[in-house]
Amino acid sequence: MTSIHPSRREFLGSGLAATTLLASGLSLPGFLARTARAALASPGERILVVIQLTGGNDGLNTVIPYGDDRYHKARPTLRITPDRVLKLGDREGGDGLGLHPAMTGMKDLYDRGLLSVVNNVGYPNPDRSHFRSMDIWHTASMAPEGRDDGWLGRVVDLTAREGQAPPALVLDDTALPLALKAKTQSVPTVGSIDAFRLQDPGGNVTGAIAAKRAAASDDLLFVQRTLIDGIDNAKRIEAVSKDRRSGTKYPNYGLANRLGQIEQLISAGFGARIYYTSLGGFDTHSKQGLTHEPLLRELSDSLAAFMAGLKERGLEDRVMVLTYSEFGRRVKENGSQGTDHGAAAPMFIAGAGCKPGVLGGGIDLADLDEGDVKHRIDFRRVYAGVLGSWLAIDPGRVLEGRFEPVGVVG
Repeated sequence: MTSIHPSRREFLGSGLAATTLLASGLSLPGFLARTARAALASPGERILVVIQLTGGNDGLNTVIPYGDDRYHKARPTLRITPDRVLKLGDREGGDGLGLHPAMTGMKDLYDRGLLSVVNNVGYPNPDRSHFRSMDIWHTASMAPEGRDDGWLGRVVDLTAREGQAPPALVLDDTALPLALKAKTQSVPTVGSIDAFRLQDPGGNVTGAIAAKRAAASDDLLFVQRTLIDGIDNAKRIEAVSKDRRSGTKYPNYGLANRLGQIEQLISAGFGARIYYTSLGGFDTHSKQGLTHEPLLRELSDSLAAFMAGLKERGLEDRVMVLTYSEFGRRVKENGSQGTDHGAAAPMFIAGAGCKPGVLGGGIDLADLDEGDVKHRIDFRRVYAGVLGSWLAIDPGRVLEGRFEPVGVVG
């Protein structure tokens, strides 16, 4: 007979251990009522913020090879003309390349040396399925079916300390992404820190959870400890939610709102070293011109506001932002004025600690992979650069094999 009781790993992955379940009026005995300030990150500790661009962002209309006639011929309706492109040639590697005209905020970051464009990122034998390709990126493995933890989840397992704030937090409306699934730790996943208002009506719910049970199995003790940790995390988030944002004006976007809350969490010393959120809608098979530009504007304006907020708080040297998508789009537009699933695409690294400019070379449209941009940088090399040079974690303990790090840290 199949057991009806979830395994530890199933419990962690199911979201039952997520902090969101604990913002529902559970009573809190005094020894559990810790504040967020009890788990402050050390002043110099570096933080990574990851933004997932879900759906397969069209890299060619994001970082545009405006000087290549092949680009213009392949996209008679979707091309961005040279006079509109935000040219990147003022920094090394940027000749002939430019950002989409909606990305003025990120162009300003680039001009100020706060943005790195990493071109031609992907992996061998690209898979054009959303689900499998995203699993590859999330697990940092070419055989994701054999893994139930993610690359950032491994970082969580390596860095978690009992009684401390969780090493990572997902601030999004989606379930815990595979990238953050860990083997031994739970990662809080919340839609908004403003939703946290734990109450202490004097009941015995949490006391019952915390009570010792002489005959408790290891699994029961594990669930008990996970719930208590979740309550601790919820208390920390509740305390942090009372901290006011900087005076920076954030635009009225969902991503901007989430990044603003991450700014609050970092400023209030929540203690996590990794924050994760996403922006969806990039699966632009038809009428791409109507949807892609607003998405890039939301990304660019939101990121620019976030960096401004960090600067106002004096935190710009501690935070690095990484963006990625599961794949790019095909070079040639389709018959529906859209683009289909492709292969390599750009990543962005933002922050005072990044190596500014364009890495990974130009975009070679004369040498394609079955109609797609070829990958010239394995995405795990970017991960290795961020892990080793920014988070000070040996990439070999997180990634399968050794990958030469890309120098994304300045």
